[in-house]
Amino acid sequence: MILMIIGVVVLIAIIAGIKVLLVMRMIASFPKPAPAVVTTSIAKYQPWQPAISAVGTVRAARGADLALDVSGLVTAVNLKSGDDVKQGQVLLQLRDSEDVAQLHQLQAAAALARITFERAKQQLAVQAISKADYDNAAADLKAKEAAVAQQQVNVDKKQLRAPFSGRAGIITVNPGAYLNAGTTIVTVQQMDPLYVDFYVPQRELARVHANQRVSLHLDAFGKREFTGEVTAINPKVDNDTRNVLVEATVPNPDGVLTPGMFTNVSVDVGEQVRYLTLPQTAIVYNPYGETVYVVMTEREFEQVQAEEANKNGDSTDAGASKSDGKQQGTSQTPPPDALVVRQTFVTTGPTRGDQVAILSGIPEGTQVVTSGQLKLKNGAQIKIDNKYKPADNPNPTPQED
Repeated sequence: MILMIIGVVVLIAIIAGIKVLLVMRMIASFPKPAPAVVTTSIAKYQPWQPAISAVGTVRAARGADLALDVSGLVTAVNLKSGDDVKQGQVLLQLRDSEDVAQLHQLQAAAALARITFERAKQQLAVQAISKADYDNAAADLKAKEAAVAQQQVNVDKKQLRAPFSGRAGIITVNPGAYLNAGTTIVTVQQMDPLYVDFYVPQRELARVHANQRVSLHLDAFGKREFTGEVTAINPKVDNDTRNVLVEATVPNPDGVLTPGMFTNVSVDVGEQVRYLTLPQTAIVYNPYGETVYVVMTEREFEQVQAEEANKNGDSTDAGASKSDGKQQGTSQTPPPDALVVRQTFVTTGPTRGDQVAILSGIPEGTQVVTSGQLKLKNGAQIKIDNKYKPADNPNPTPQED
């Protein structure tokens, strides 16, 4: 019985050993995980212009929807949609033949009154008429001239003139149409220069002054930048939003900007500063702080880990660093010249576009991972492929596919 039990135990041990060998061979036959593919960027200093960003609306320096204050039949339209017009130019004419005829009649009466007045003046000089007859002639002349002026106004009301030079909008009125008084006929906008209205928070009010440089970026023109300057600041803060309205003047000599356009506004405030800059995608945000993955060789990684262990007086950290430096999912340590990453804490500063300022944590020239961080841990082996890198534009613009 004892020999039988010993035999069974030995048989079970042999079967278990065979199974363990088979599992070990199976694990050994699995392909080793390849290094994580990442993109990288070099931290370098760049000049930063402190700026306040806002959203603005383009407004014409002078603009009006033109209409007539009298009704009538259209006899002539002297412009086409989109024409540039000059101040005083006749844009539309209503039928005014009756008014012109009456004007001529009043002008003839005024001319006769002037002749009568001149004759009375001469007669008064030789005492041929009384002073009362002279006064009557003078009053009659003034009355006739006033009637002429009044009728001239009535004639002018039948003409629509441009109140200032600018660009006309779309006109749909044609000769023969009847217009009622007050009907909008066409809009005229002065295109150069243009105003841009935007709001800034009241906490930024002390940094905004007249004559500061303003840059505009519109999605309609891609990367093109339009520049102007601050010309006015509203003296009142909005009670609801606690924002302040600011007006900037922007030259528009080629007329590409149009009133009513939406624009991103950036106001330059203060002097330029230099910041160590990285793409924002390089930063890993954690509850305990911001980190980046610094690229180095396995040899450099072990040296840094050993130096930190000696500095902290803990010899166990050096051993732990070796285990961390091993490739993920294997028990093999990467070769000394293999590229690995080390997670490092950094202090971030202001941002602009796709970039972020690094205040402390890494020196200039440090190579940092910018994408693929989810696959990494401290000491993970990597492979760099910068064929397609994350955006690193200080002034990004919306892109359409």
